[in-house]
Amino acid sequence: MTTTVRPDPRDESASDDGRHARRARNREAVISALLSLHDEGDLSPSTEAIAERAGLSTRSVFRYFADVDDLAQAAVNRQQERLAILFARPVDAAGTRSDRVRHAVAHRIDLLEAMGNVGRVARLRAPFHPAVADELRRVRALMRRQLGQALAPELDQLSAQRGSRLLAAVDVACSFEAYDLLRSDIGLSSHEAAALMVESVHALLDAVPDMTGESRTTAVVSA
Repeated sequence: MTTTVRPDPRDESASDDGRHARRARNREAVISALLSLHDEGDLSPSTEAIAERAGLSTRSVFRYFADVDDLAQAAVNRQQERLAILFARPVDAAGTRSDRVRHAVAHRIDLLEAMGNVGRVARLRAPFHPAVADELRRVRALMRRQLGQALAPELDQLSAQRGSRLLAAVDVACSFEAYDLLRSDIGLSSHEAAALMVESVHALLDAVPDMTGESRTTAVVSA
């Protein structure tokens, strides 16, 4: 009499779990490899470089991603997860205007420094990839709201339109692009760039007409 031995379904389930776990580990290794190469200054690493850093074969890299854009999007998403603790940190909205501006600029620069080269890659890819562009808009809107919280006493004295324009001008003065120009093109240190940003914010705030309608300086933000 022949006995038929049927496979134990639990064995198949364990095998599937093992494959899923291995796939997840390798996917994470590829994302981490790409981010580390970006951190080192390689904004467009080759598949070979990513595979070597991840400890995988070149052919296997894109078993885990649909294409290069899918990998880039995954890297941007992972970077945002890394930055979540900084985004969650409240901006100090107490104290004098000088205190609030200084704290807001310091908070912004902490975020910009943490973004690093991944921030540059996101901005390079955004015009061509809607998902990256959407994420970039979300991040910019969040950082703009944080500035608005710090400058609420000044913004609340203005009309909605004037306050919105003032906040936009301040946001541009403290943007990733502005900070990158100050650091990379002009060659300022982080401390020098921060001081110049603080001065720029105060200049923009001082340029807005006061409560009597008289402009304290030549208007930079027009109605």
